[in-house]
Parts: sequence; structure tokens; C-alpha cells
Amino acid sequence: MNSLAEDVRETAVRARDAAAVLAPLSRADKDRALHAMADALLAGAGPILAANGADVAAARAAGTGEAMIDRLTLTPDRLAAIADGLRQVALLEDPVGTVVRGRVLPNGIELRQVRVPLGVVGIIYEARPNVTVDAAGLCLKSGNAVLLRGSASALRTNAALVAALREAAAGAGLPADAIALVPGADHESVKQLMRLRGLVDVLIPRGGAGLIRTVVEESTVPVIETGVGNCHVYVDVDADLDQALAIVLNAKTQRVSVCNTAETLLVHAGVADVFLPRVLAALRQAGVTIHGDDAVRSQDPSALSATEEDWAAEYLSLDLAVRVVDSLDDAVAHIRRWGSGHTEAIVTRSLAASRRFIATCDSAAVMVNASTRFTDGERFGFGAEIGISTQKLHARGPMGLTELTSTTWVGVGDGHLVV
Repeated sequence: MNSLAEDVRETAVRARDAAAVLAPLSRADKDRALHAMADALLAGAGPILAANGADVAAARAAGTGEAMIDRLTLTPDRLAAIADGLRQVALLEDPVGTVVRGRVLPNGIELRQVRVPLGVVGIIYEARPNVTVDAAGLCLKSGNAVLLRGSASALRTNAALVAALREAAAGAGLPADAIALVPGADHESVKQLMRLRGLVDVLIPRGGAGLIRTVVEESTVPVIETGVGNCHVYVDVDADLDQALAIVLNAKTQRVSVCNTAETLLVHAGVADVFLPRVLAALRQAGVTIHGDDAVRSQDPSALSATEEDWAAEYLSLDLAVRVVDSLDDAVAHIRRWGSGHTEAIVTRSLAASRRFIATCDSAAVMVNASTRFTDGERFGFGAEIGISTQKLHARGPMGLTELTSTTWVGVGDGHLVV
């Protein structure tokens, strides 16, 4: 075993020991640590922001795109919001120990299913420093140790954040190794982490399609797959068009670099002649580049011709694919063919249309008369999220505290024997 492999394994061993300490802790112990961690981030803002500035400068010099620069960048306000996220997690109920179900068997044994921590959770993610803190906070509150493997582009920032978090956790009486950066800055350290089945209980990848596919295909550790966000807004024939216009603009332009941003707009042919001129003009004014089908380009000849790559794209930029469909079923067929299973939205005044859309889209989240931007752990009331799962096992949609637990069956008898 080479030196890096040994370092990664030893980090995981220490995390597993820390997880054993965390599992039985009270909510009060964990909440105290979360508040201490939030205080530490604010107290250490100077070094943290300086480290982030160095990472951002290096990323710009390397030609990194603006969407990734935005994800990487910390500001005083963003850091304060990240710290506040830890305090929000402290306010949430602790899922550990919750009884999922229970009953007394005919033989008198009291049987119950109880929530317990997963153990050691590994997070592999790209240049988003907020993930470092969100993951640490959610894992700690749910009784899990966390191994953090961020991208090399955020190495300085993550090191500064984790140093502050570990010191605060230790000061609150928790093991510092409950929060740890995985050693190494290249793919080899990720590879070693993915091979630690038995030491690491689950891996959660967050990032682009390439990163997620690599982890899913190469890991021997169980993986909860978080997917890319090719999200759709469908404007139905019975839509309130003023409402639809506001929702489309918010879903596309409110923040383009995140996975719950809309990437495709589908418009029912019955309202296309009225709605398309309005929405296309508004999108152009907002700086959005339109990639449209023939019906869209007949309304706006300046629109680029949409290709199959556009229908499948997670742009993470001011680009939007737009198509006219003949029916709700056609819209759903398009979504099921090209979507990523993240979030879809329908704008309609028809209860029957909304119910059919919900029942047939097969996505992790469906919004009715609301922006796709609402699919978010904090907006769902989770305090933060560990990621948005687009698979169907073990969790789906925004993953908060409950999704970071498993269950144990507890049977309490009085000398009961199997005969």
C-alpha cells in the first residue's frame, strides 16, 4: 500500500472511531457543537475568505467558467449564510432514536424500528465550499462522521473551513475526527476513498455528470447518486400566462449556476402564439440565449436551432432550450426522454392536468405553479441539504437529516426463546 492509500485509510479509520462516539450523543451535545462551529466560521472569516480569494484567483487564471467561479466564490454574506445554516440545523429535530414503527408481537416481544446513524459518510464534490459546511453540519447532527473530498480548485478554502469546524467541534467535546478532509488533491485519493468498503458506509457524489458517473461506476462503497439538473417548466394550455411568465423568468435567471435552475421550457401549442412572444422577449431582455425548435424560431428568428444536445443539456448558464408541444402528454414524454429526474414544474389552473403531470413525470420533485428553484433542502425546511438524490434508493429528492439515517430493529423480551 502506498503512502497516500495509507493516509486515506487511516483518516477513514479515525472517522469510524469518531462515528462510534457520535452515535449515542444527545441532541443537546450535537446542537452545542453546531453553534460553536457557526461561531468559529464567523470568527475565522478573515483567513477563510483569504484562502477562498486565492482559490478563486487560481481558478480564473486556469480559465474556469463563470458558473463554476460563482459556485466557488465566498463572500462575507455567503459565509454568514453558511454559518446560519448550521444554526438552522441545530433547530431541527434529531432523527436519531425516532421510532419509525413498532408493535407488540403475539408472543409478547416488544418490537420497534428505530432510526440510527449511517456511520461514516463520504462526500465527493466539486468547487462548492458551502457543501463542506452543510455536509459537516448535517452529518454531525445525524450522528455520522464525514469524510470530505472537495475539488482541488477549492483546496485552500476547504482546508480553512474544516480547520475551523474541527477545532470548534473538539472544543465542544466532540471528536475532531468526526469531520475530516480526505488527504490528496488528485484522482488517486478519490479512488482510494471509493475502495474503503467496510470503513466508509456510503458515498454521496455532488457535481457534474462525469463526476457522478465515475463514482457510481467505480466505487465499491455503496453510493447515493445525486443527479444533474436538467429541469423543465411546462406551460399548460390552462395556465395563467402572467404567472407562467414570472415562474419561467425566476426558474431560469434567479441563479443560473445551480442544479435546480430550469434548462428547458415546454409550451402548449394552444397558448404558444400568445405566450411565446412575451416570454421570449422577457428572456432576451434578461440576457438569455434561446435554443428553440422550428415553432419557436418562427416567433423569434434570432433563436438558435435546438439540437438533441440542447434537450439533454444542463447549461448552468443563461441558455434555455424551448419547445412547443401539442399536449401535456407530449410534454411528459419529452421530460421522460431528456430529463435527469431532478425537478419539473407545471403552470396550470387545471387540477386534472396538475395531477396527471405529477403522476407521470417520474422525477424527484414536481412543482405546481411554482419555480423549480424551490427544490432545495433549506427551502424545504431541512436547514441544509447533503445533496439532491435523483435515484430511488435509499433516498430521493433533497436529502436532509432523516435521509442520513438507517434503521435498527429492537426486540425487547422477557426470557423469550424460539421453539
